[in-house]
Amino acid sequence: MVMDTVVKLSLIIVASLFLLACPTQGGEEEVYRAARQQMVKEDIQRRGIDDKRVLQAMLKVKRHLFVPENFRHMAYADRPLPIGEGQTISQPYIVALMTYHLHLRPEDTVLEIGTGSGYQAAVLAELAKAVYSIEIIEELARTSQERLLQLGYTNVWVQCGDGFYGWKEHAPYDAIIITCAAPTVPEHLVEQLREGGRMILPLGGEPFHQSLTVLSKREGKIEKQRITGVVFVPMTGEIEGD
Repeated sequence: MVMDTVVKLSLIIVASLFLLACPTQGGEEEVYRAARQQMVKEDIQRRGIDDKRVLQAMLKVKRHLFVPENFRHMAYADRPLPIGEGQTISQPYIVALMTYHLHLRPEDTVLEIGTGSGYQAAVLAELAKAVYSIEIIEELARTSQERLLQLGYTNVWVQCGDGFYGWKEHAPYDAIIITCAAPTVPEHLVEQLREGGRMILPLGGEPFHQSLTVLSKREGKIEKQRITGVVFVPMTGEIEGD
């Protein structure tokens, strides 16, 4: 395990040095593409995620464009990175894992709570018909919408607001993903989930440990399945006083 970590860090350092030596955009893009392929192979596929559509989406979406420029050399390391406003972009494996458990179809409509920099929304947009994303921090909502449009994601809509209430206008949703930790499952979101739909979220009120949980809605009832332990920034807004 330690050796794997050393090897990955070495690859990141080599890629960083190569980027400094490659002033052309084409050279940079080739390095990023190779790093993305390595990320998918070693950090996602090797850990059991075998859905071809999810793997293809992770290969296609350019994570380095969703992080601040001074962190781009670390964009394809399997770790969260700061994106400003006290928020982070999730590690690639967790993005892939959460996406995998939604079992998205091309005709699906998805609600995302916690847009952040827009990376998870872009991955979802590669797999679903429409993605509606809510971000409580105004600056992140604005910049993520601009970034997604610039990258050609015209099937993603970002709204600044409190995700606790969801986005009722476009409900019901085939899938809901919450990318911030919630101490309890917001009932408004359960109501906006389609019959047979799935919701995934980091569930728990502890600051440094939550359970990544999948909820399935069947005949009006909710079935829960714990996936693994995770650490996410907390959901803010109305849920803090719920």
